[in-house]
Amino acid sequence: MSIWTPSSWREKPILQQPTYPDQGKLNDVLAELKNYPPLVFAGEVRSLKEQLANVANGKAFLLQGGDCAESFSEFHADNIRDTFKALMQMAVVMTYAGGLPVVKVGRLGGQFAKPRSSDTETIDGVTLDSYRGDIINSVDFNSTARVPDPERMIKAYNQATSTQNLLRAFASGGLADLHQVHKWTLDFAHQGDVTQKYEKLADDIQQSLKFMEACGITSKTYRTLRETDFYTSHEALLLPYEEAFTRQDSITGDWYNVAAHMVWIGDRTRQLDGAHVEYMKGIHNPIGIKAGPSMDPEDLVRLANAVNPENEAGRLNIIVRMGANKVAEGLPSLIRAVEKEGLNVVWSCDPMHGNTIKSSNNYKTRPVDDILTEMKQFFQVHKSEGTHAGGVHLEMTGKNVTECIGGVFTVTEEDLSSRYHTHCDPRLNADQSLELAFLIADSLKEAQK
Repeated sequence: MSIWTPSSWREKPILQQPTYPDQGKLNDVLAELKNYPPLVFAGEVRSLKEQLANVANGKAFLLQGGDCAESFSEFHADNIRDTFKALMQMAVVMTYAGGLPVVKVGRLGGQFAKPRSSDTETIDGVTLDSYRGDIINSVDFNSTARVPDPERMIKAYNQATSTQNLLRAFASGGLADLHQVHKWTLDFAHQGDVTQKYEKLADDIQQSLKFMEACGITSKTYRTLRETDFYTSHEALLLPYEEAFTRQDSITGDWYNVAAHMVWIGDRTRQLDGAHVEYMKGIHNPIGIKAGPSMDPEDLVRLANAVNPENEAGRLNIIVRMGANKVAEGLPSLIRAVEKEGLNVVWSCDPMHGNTIKSSNNYKTRPVDDILTEMKQFFQVHKSEGTHAGGVHLEMTGKNVTECIGGVFTVTEEDLSSRYHTHCDPRLNADQSLELAFLIADSLKEAQK
């Protein structure tokens, strides 16, 4: 048996990696990054793992959401704040209406690299390397912009550091206080049924807080009323970068990825003998494995045993991405194989990636109705199998974008061009995210009957 090291992935076949033209420059950047401070700490990672163990046992629910791919151009404190507020809105709806604590994990502070279906892109007869995220190259369509540049890793780290610092401040500095529940509504939110439901729920929470204060339970004496735990995650796709932030904990001697609390393997890079799986075997972070329609139940069991050989609760998150109307066909066999093996896993639903279409005006988009349908079917299958629907994994934003069609405040195909800002995949906006949160809350209540 080969011995794992942070660089042992280099001995395995690898997919979805850029080819850097200047290897000397790449090595210099990686050497510099290895000396940079961590973005997260091993103790925080262990705390997340404990909370995810509760999710695996049906005692909590995982909300994981944020950008498809963070960009350098959209980096702004207001954007981070608004996404945080949208996630807090969703979490409080699920907690109050669904009756379970919610573990909050952002696709933020490091989600810069994206897998692509093709290595090249052709526009008007011109073929260039595909855009792979701002940590690798630029979205601009010209030959210079598409050349992979290792210096971008340093800029990504600096942006991630600022994002992490701001999120920590929001989580502990007052914005997460439950007394602020009305202030989490974003300025552009439509005043319709969903918003009114949220305002009614917020009023109920305020009344409950007043009663609790009368009993001596206040935000001054109870941290959980004024602060929240907020974690970060990204796809561990660009392995040279991930290796640079793989550090040995001075207390336990275990290896951790200190660029994020949780990392995951995508559906395109989950080969059992591949580099990404090899890398995940040695780190002690919670990890995710994306499971699409092509996932074989036996392969899923092999992957789970490979990356979580101790069968540790809270370590493994299976992120199912089937597509609307495919869940009932594809998910039960995966659940049965995992249950038969007695594996401890978190089951979460990614209702985004299996529902991507091209609109008639050539925009990549996702119908909100399909997203809601996949989420409903995810809960229905778990209820019928007697297992826990543990979480949701979303590409969403607090910005007032028009990227997914439908929802209670209907975004039409004609609306897509007005505020289509994503560099990669379409995201739910705050209104659409809140609509989904109420559906999940109702499903959680139903699952508990």
